[in-house]
This record gives sequence, C-alpha cells and structure tokens, in this order.
Amino acid sequence: MFVFLIRVRCVGTYKTSDFRKGLKVQIDGEPYLMTEMQFVKPGKGNAMYKCKLKSLTRGSVLQRTYKGGDTLESADVEETAVQYLYRQQDTFVFMNKTSFEQYELTKEQVDDNWVYLKDGMDCQMVLFNGLPITLTPPNHVELKVEYCEPGVRGDTATNVTKTVKAETGGEFVVPSFINMGDIIRIDTRTGEYLGRTSS
Repeated sequence: MFVFLIRVRCVGTYKTSDFRKGLKVQIDGEPYLMTEMQFVKPGKGNAMYKCKLKSLTRGSVLQRTYKGGDTLESADVEETAVQYLYRQQDTFVFMNKTSFEQYELTKEQVDDNWVYLKDGMDCQMVLFNGLPITLTPPNHVELKVEYCEPGVRGDTATNVTKTVKAETGGEFVVPSFINMGDIIRIDTRTGEYLGRTSS
C-alpha cells in the first residue's frame, strides 16, 4: 500500500483596497511584483486600479486594469538568506544558511549578478512554491583585480578610467591608477566603482 503525502499551502487573496506598490501576487500560476498602482475614479461608474506588474520569473511586465472588488491571489513567495557555493558551467549552486538545503539557479535566473559572486558570499534568494527564482547579492562587494593595463605612475586622477577584469570574471570601469592585485569596492545595484580598499 502506497501513502502519498501532499503539501497543501493556503493561498490568500488581495482585494483592490489592498493593492499597493511592492505587493507580490500570482497571475496564471506565476509570481508578479506590483511595481506601480494608480487609483482612477471616473465621473461615472466604478473606481479603476491601473497596475504595472513585473514577472519575478521572466522579468516581463504586464499592464492590467482592475475594477473595485476584484481580487488577486497572493504569491507564495519567501525571501531567504543563502550562501554562494560554486559555479558549474551555467549552473550556480547556493546553500540555505538555516536548513543547509542546496539550490541551483541557471545563468538566466542569476542574470548579470554573476559578476559579483565570490565563493562563500552571503546573498538573498526569493523562493516561489519552495523553488528558487531570483537572487540578490549584497549591496557592496570587494573584488580583486585579476587583469588590467598598468596604471600610470603618479596618476591619481579619477576622471581617467579603464576597464579591469575582476576575480569573478566580471569587467568594471575604474580609475586609471588601479593595478592588478588591487581590491576594488563595487556597488552591485549600479555596477559603479566606489573605491580601492587595499592592495
């Protein structure tokens, strides 16, 4: 005799009065983030809610209009702390810091964030129905410069720049005085150089 255990999670709903920027909802079984919400009250008829929704799995954007009384399912989304372990070709492996469960993300899911990932780095991961969908690295990272053209001796001007290759394989625009072996500080939200920490 076989016994099957099925995990059932209750999915809540949001009424239009709950709609706001930052809400995570589910449309056609897919998680979306409400990035904009505009309340429109025409002279006659029902109030309208114009919403812009970004897919958390594909990055595409939906524009939807709802009338007062409509509802949307809440997305079963949770954010958890993970540690980056290693990369295997186009797969990135992370470990949940609490349960020690391992997650794999594709290169598409990690997106441009791969340029910041160092072994052992702490990140935030978004799970949908227990499966990983997106990743956010720390706001600032320190990376060692693996390769660059030599800096000009005595040149400390920050308005002259060059491109360097960091230990992650990512390339960054930095001042011309940066040399190989230097540790640079990068803002992961913009990719901008913030400073040199040490050599």
